[in-house]
Amino acid sequence: MGNSNTYILPAEWAEQSGIQLTWPHKDTDWNYMLDEVTECYINVAREIAKREKLFIVTPHPDDVVSIIKDKVNMDNVTLFECNSNDTWARDHGGITVIDKESNNFVITDFGFNGWGQKFEAGLDNEITLNCYKGNIFKADYRNMNDFILEGGSIEVDSNGSLMTTTRCLMSKFRNPSYSKEEIEEVLKDSFGVSNIIWIDNGYLAGDDTDSHIDTLARFCPNNTIAYVKCNDVNDEHYSELKAMEQELIDARNIEGNPYNLVALPMADSIVFDGERLPASYANFLIMNNTVLMPTYNQPNNDKMAIEAISKAFPEYEVVGIDCVALIKQHGSLHCITMQYPKGVL
Repeated sequence: MGNSNTYILPAEWAEQSGIQLTWPHKDTDWNYMLDEVTECYINVAREIAKREKLFIVTPHPDDVVSIIKDKVNMDNVTLFECNSNDTWARDHGGITVIDKESNNFVITDFGFNGWGQKFEAGLDNEITLNCYKGNIFKADYRNMNDFILEGGSIEVDSNGSLMTTTRCLMSKFRNPSYSKEEIEEVLKDSFGVSNIIWIDNGYLAGDDTDSHIDTLARFCPNNTIAYVKCNDVNDEHYSELKAMEQELIDARNIEGNPYNLVALPMADSIVFDGERLPASYANFLIMNNTVLMPTYNQPNNDKMAIEAISKAFPEYEVVGIDCVALIKQHGSLHCITMQYPKGVL
């Protein structure tokens, strides 16, 4: 598999040039609630473009400009015309690593198959290559399309550890011919990690991703993990999240030391069309000096989540954005974004 230290994946809090959004349109699953979700995207775009470059993928750039031009700092916005099935940039976006030998950035383009063939994703799977060919990135390109991997399924701590979930990476519709050891080899080769932390427990009702780690537990600076904690013994998630908490207590970093844990509240149940939605405060986006975090119109929980994330990110401004619209399609704020390190956009 090559030298496992050729590539290094920077942590999300490494200095960034900007963030990708793939914009909702009438041919996505958002069509039935396009105005509502567009409002949420405008709010996210506004907060990003205040601080960093914002790169928007859309089949209809003129329409998007007319929607955002009076609301968003357009000096920081680049639009790229490209077809898409859906809008989950975290999972179809390129994952940027550093090639230690050349010191160049490399956009790693893994295969995206709609979270294990649940949804049509052929157009989304081509977005990263199209952007690369369109000279959006100051980076080399690595084609890893024969291996299925979504950005939301992995977390790295900037110190040689990667955290993921067994349910997702071992699901039979992603890379069925790979053993756990072979998947570890790909992760080590692709991201320059040597310590893989597998989380076997934890899920959210209504989640299409087979338990993406970015809805459950997140690496933060200073050897810290923020994670979803359920205190209600009558909640269907209680025992699974309790077991996950124990796994995080037992987890060790590359030096063999435990992580500092910061508990995030469990959002109160939100039901839409008879189905509980996967509302998670762990699905926050780390930017330069700022964390954008989802809120769910639950004043008590939203406030507790902001306080917890502020504890995990003491030097950062924490900004809440109402993401009730996003969870109606089973994702949240981190799921719709992908960051690119400084120098890439």
